[in-house]
Amino acid sequence: MSDQVTHFIGGVPVAEGATFATYDPVTGQPVRRVHEADRAVVDRAVAAARAALPRWAALPVEERAAWMRRLADAIEERFEELVAAEIADTGKSITQTRTLDIPRGAANFRSFAEIAAQRPESAFHLRDVLSYTVRRPLGVVAVIVPWNLPFLLATWKIGPSLVAGNTIVVKPSEHTPGSVAVLAEIAASVGLPPGVLNVVHGFGGGSTGQFLVEHPGVDAVTFTGESRTGSTIMKSVADRVKPVSFELGGKNAGLVFADADLDAAVEGSVRSVFTNGGQVCLCTERLYVERPVFEEFTARLAERAGRLKFGRPADEDTTMMPMISAEHRDKVLSYYELAKDEGAEIRAGGGVPRFGDDRDGGYYVEPTVLTGLSRDSRVNREEIFGPVCHIMPFDTETEAVELANDSEYGLAATVWTSSLNRAHRVARSLEAGLVWVNTWYLRDLRTPFGGVKLSGIGREGGTHSLDFYSEPTTITIKLEPGHD
Repeated sequence: MSDQVTHFIGGVPVAEGATFATYDPVTGQPVRRVHEADRAVVDRAVAAARAALPRWAALPVEERAAWMRRLADAIEERFEELVAAEIADTGKSITQTRTLDIPRGAANFRSFAEIAAQRPESAFHLRDVLSYTVRRPLGVVAVIVPWNLPFLLATWKIGPSLVAGNTIVVKPSEHTPGSVAVLAEIAASVGLPPGVLNVVHGFGGGSTGQFLVEHPGVDAVTFTGESRTGSTIMKSVADRVKPVSFELGGKNAGLVFADADLDAAVEGSVRSVFTNGGQVCLCTERLYVERPVFEEFTARLAERAGRLKFGRPADEDTTMMPMISAEHRDKVLSYYELAKDEGAEIRAGGGVPRFGDDRDGGYYVEPTVLTGLSRDSRVNREEIFGPVCHIMPFDTETEAVELANDSEYGLAATVWTSSLNRAHRVARSLEAGLVWVNTWYLRDLRTPFGGVKLSGIGREGGTHSLDFYSEPTTITIKLEPGHD
C-alpha cells in the first residue's frame, strides 16, 4: 500500500486534513503519513453513510450476505498485502498475522453472512391474532477500532453491522491505519455501493473519534478499547440515548489447581500472558496457583518467559513482539518500576532487551513474571496491557474464586484442573464473560463475547452482534376469519 493513508468516503479516497506520522514499533522509525479527519471530513463521511442507507437497508438480507462473501473472497486475494500492512503498523510476527489476524478477517465476514441469511424470526399465533417480529437496522454506525488486533476487530464489527443493513463510518486507531485502509480499497474493488463503508483517520478525544461519536447523524457506536474511553463515550452520547456496544479492558485471572496437567497449564499460561506482547484484552495478568504446585509452576513459567524469542516480524519463530508505541512502552515500564516499589520479586524480565541493532530504537520490553505482591497492590488491580503477570498462591477453591473475582474487571478467566466437577463449579462461580477450562483463546464465532463490570456492555458474536446492530419491531395483526 501507499506510504500516504487517505480517508475513504463515498467510495473514493479523500486526501484532506493535516497529516501525522505512524511509526514502526520494531525500530521506532516513521512508516507513513496519515490524513487526520477534522469536523468537515467527518461530516462528509456521515453524510455519505446517511445517503447510502435507504438503498442498502432495503436490500434483502441474502443480497447483503452475498456482499460479505465477496469481501471475504477479496481479502484472501489480497492476503499478503494485508499481512504486510498489519506487520508494518504493529510489529507482530508474520506467523501470527498469517494464521490468525488476516484469516479471521475473512472468517468474520463469512460467519456473519451465514448467520444472518439463515436466522429465523419469531412468530406467535394465538386464536385470531398473529404476532411476529421483524428487525430493522439502527442506521449509521460509528465503528471505533483498537490498535492491538486492528484487522481482526475491524471486520468483527463491520461484518455484522453491514449485513444487518446499517451503513458505517470506521475510525481505526491512529497507530494502525494500514490494514483497514486496504480493506476500504477492497470494498471499492468489489463494487460495494458507495457510502456503505466509509473510513476516517485520526485521534480520539478532541479529534476525529470525538467528532464521530458525538455527530448527530450517527445512530449508534461500537467501540473496543480502554474502559476509561468507553466511559467518556457513554457520557458524550447519553443525551441522545445512542445504543452503544463496548468491549473494554480486562485484568484477567488464571486459576491453576494442584490436580492440573502442569505441562499444559504452563504452556497455556505462556500463551495467555505473552501472546501479542500481552496486548490483548483477553490476556492473563493475574495467576493464582494452588500452594502445593506454586513454586514449580512459577519457576517453569519464569523459565519459559526467558526463552521467548525477540526475532523480527519476518522470522517465523518470533514469539515476542514490541509494544505498539513509545508511550505504551513507557507505561508498561512504569508498572515494572511500580512493582519493584511495591515489593515484588521479579522472577523473570523486568527491563528492556538490548539487541545491538536498529531494534534498540523500537518499543520492546521484557516478558515479566512477578510474585510477592499483595492483592491490593496497584500492579494487581490496574490493567497493564503488556507481557507481565503476577503469581499468587491459594489454599482452597473458595479462596481461589474469591481472589479471581476481586477485580473491577470481568472479561475472561482460565481454569486449569483435571476435575470435571470442579471445572463446572468454578467456571459458574467466576464473574467473567468468558471462561476457558484447560485451554485459552479457543472460540466458536457464534457464541457471545463480552465482559461484565468495567469490561464492557453488551455481547458480540453470532446473533448477539446482529441483535445489537438492529432494532426489533413487533407486529400484531387481528385476523378475521372469512376475510381476505
